[in-house]
Amino acid sequence: MTECTQSGFEFAALCRREVVARFDGGEMTSDAGGLLLREVDGRLRLIDRLAACFIDHRQPERIEHSVRELIAQRIIGLALGYEDLNDHDQLRADPLLALLAGKAEPTGADRRREQDRGKAGAGKSTLNRLELTPQEADASARYKKIVYQSEGLDRLLVDLFLESHDQPPAEIILDLDATDDPVHGNQEGRFFHGYYGEYCYLPLYIVCGEFVLCARLRSSNIDASAGALEEVQRIIAQIREKWPQVRIILRGDCGFCRDAIMRWCEENQVDFVFSLAKMRAC
Repeated sequence: MTECTQSGFEFAALCRREVVARFDGGEMTSDAGGLLLREVDGRLRLIDRLAACFIDHRQPERIEHSVRELIAQRIIGLALGYEDLNDHDQLRADPLLALLAGKAEPTGADRRREQDRGKAGAGKSTLNRLELTPQEADASARYKKIVYQSEGLDRLLVDLFLESHDQPPAEIILDLDATDDPVHGNQEGRFFHGYYGEYCYLPLYIVCGEFVLCARLRSSNIDASAGALEEVQRIIAQIREKWPQVRIILRGDCGFCRDAIMRWCEENQVDFVFSLAKMRAC
């Protein structure tokens, strides 16, 4: 019996360059799985849509890394397990990551400064400015000029969920959850949480099945339900714009069994299932 062995794979092109995976040597990488992420993003256009939620106040003639390229480099780096920004001081010279980020010249040979040539990607300081730019920044800011639009980011998560359905479902269940995000230094907003027994943040999550509709970082010196009603109102309003007849059930543990949330649900035709805190006999 003839045994056929595939010798290579073809992927979507990068500008005029072909992207081919082969098994016959040359420069090697252990992150080739990132090419599959690139193919998926090519269909979803997730990075393009995420980049559209930012306003770039930088001077165009001085830009070497577009907002789209910066976001792609950071997101794909996270997906490949490079969580620390310090990793990008080495990753910026990785041709594969540059390819995944959409750099037309992944070897970095076209960089303006001699010291940057061979490093197509952005370094840790550039990515740090992207992540820490305050919302009120404008073109007069000295360093941090790429501003995120929180409303656009919030809507994008719900839009992706809505677009995943060919037909409106008859019923959906929205799960509310608050969990600990441990911190190990003197980060701003850290507090000790008695239930979890550690210093942590207390992020709020709202999910529907496998889809995250809201992920909000919060300090841990608050009630688990703090801000949940406002997020629920926003998400349900957006869902009903497209699916006005869908039945919505809100579900959560006793941390969300609060009168304000239940009253709003009753007034807005939203069913709910919340657990009750255990009562202890004296």
